[in-house]
Amino acid sequence: MIKVTGQSVQQGIAIGKIMIREKRPIQIMPEKTDAVDKEWEMFLYARKRAVNEVRRMEQVAKEKVGDKKAMIFSVYAMLLEEPDFEEAVRQKIKAEHYNASYAVYLAGKEKENFFANIRDNAYLNERSVDLRDIADRVIREIQHIRDEIVLPDEPVILVADDLTPAELVALDVTKILAIVLINGSVNSHTSIIAKSMEIPMLVNTDMILSDAYDKRGIVDGVEGVFLIDPDQETVNRLTDAKNAYEAGQKELEQMIGKAAVTKSGRSIKVYANIGNIEDARRAGLYEAEGIGLFRSEFLYLNGTDFPSEETQFEHYRTVASIMQDKEVIIRTMDICADKQAEYVRLASEDNPAMGLRAIRFCFTRPEVFKTQLRAIYRASAYGNLGIMFPMITSEEEVDRILSILKEVREELQSQNVQIGALKVGIMIETPAAVLISDELAKKVDFFSIGTNDLTQYTLAMDRQNAELKEFQNIHHKSIMKMIEMTVQNAHKNHIEAGICGELAADEELTDYFIGLGVDSLSVPPFEILPLRKHIRSLP
Repeated sequence: MIKVTGQSVQQGIAIGKIMIREKRPIQIMPEKTDAVDKEWEMFLYARKRAVNEVRRMEQVAKEKVGDKKAMIFSVYAMLLEEPDFEEAVRQKIKAEHYNASYAVYLAGKEKENFFANIRDNAYLNERSVDLRDIADRVIREIQHIRDEIVLPDEPVILVADDLTPAELVALDVTKILAIVLINGSVNSHTSIIAKSMEIPMLVNTDMILSDAYDKRGIVDGVEGVFLIDPDQETVNRLTDAKNAYEAGQKELEQMIGKAAVTKSGRSIKVYANIGNIEDARRAGLYEAEGIGLFRSEFLYLNGTDFPSEETQFEHYRTVASIMQDKEVIIRTMDICADKQAEYVRLASEDNPAMGLRAIRFCFTRPEVFKTQLRAIYRASAYGNLGIMFPMITSEEEVDRILSILKEVREELQSQNVQIGALKVGIMIETPAAVLISDELAKKVDFFSIGTNDLTQYTLAMDRQNAELKEFQNIHHKSIMKMIEMTVQNAHKNHIEAGICGELAADEELTDYFIGLGVDSLSVPPFEILPLRKHIRSLP
């Protein structure tokens, strides 16, 4: 038996036959030619075919994983048709006389390297892989390489070097038990889609493909291991674990529709953190009591320009409709820290987590800010919406926000645009906001405590620095005292205080939070049912 370790993208246990997928290599030869017009036409035709195929896959993806996650294919198409990419290929063919395949390879490599070398930005670093896929797609069209994955009738564990989002979406998931990739990342679009499709998946594994040929295997997405040619004792043990895991999932489903109330009658609202419409649908399926955090910045990260008012309005309205009369709290965009969009073109910062981000960025781009506020106000006519602002440090910032809100609201009313009531809140995620929370509570309708940033700013430790993990104490007394102070000041001023950071799902603290009188805990959709079950088990 061979034991392979990797990073788990989606939990679950799968046992079955292994299928190895080896992609046919493309030939990249730095050959030069005088037939530049022929090579240029070859590129244009191949790109057109690639764009058409990507558009087709977008429609397939919408059916399988929803509009939001299918947007990656729309982005692929835009990148394929981007003038900078086209000009780079033209230069390498017409001026440098390279063949079409090599010209596309060079142009794609330049763009890929640009994304890969952006400092301190894991999201954009991951997008370099997308650029490689785009270039490879055109080259395969030039070379007439068809490399579809043909699955057998018997469901299999698919093992490959890597998979593109398009390859994954094209698969018949009824024939896939699990996926194991030698390369890949938990943050890639392929991983995001696999999670939506609920396929157990490991990435970044330390395996050799030849070890798995004509073998059976076990993927343990709970422990993050892949066992090749397991012995019967291991098969029996993990079959029991698989049955127990699936039984546990079914038991959790019994929590749907039940109140988050302790045995002694203490209650707390369980909300969901979401980033898109599909998350909202899952939150609705698990009957979350509301949306405590709609991370609106994800609307900004997958495009090539700021999303329009209409695009934002449709997303907010759709989420409001899904949740019906339940509360939906939208956080205004928090980009430019660990979440950046290339088109924003901000200067490089040595410490972006403390730089021009969140509300500070919004103040420097008033038209972008107002576009988002208009969209949220318009969507408020279709549901129970709240809005909250991140990274607040002063009363002056809140006063400035309220003034802008008033301006936007009056402008919409003057245009006879229908709007609804909109609760206004702020994130408490800086020590400054905690210390003046008594004063801030007099100006807003609610608080939402963002424990992720609050922890890193209080402990002076970068939460994305893996080397600091052993030094971080997320249960530090100072953090607990800050949460307590915030909740007390909120209630003294007759407003609610919820928690939407990672600590909200920390079951070691649930009883403590309920005892403090925290009004709501907002967690990722997949944490809703386990948290509800835990609350109902408390005395």
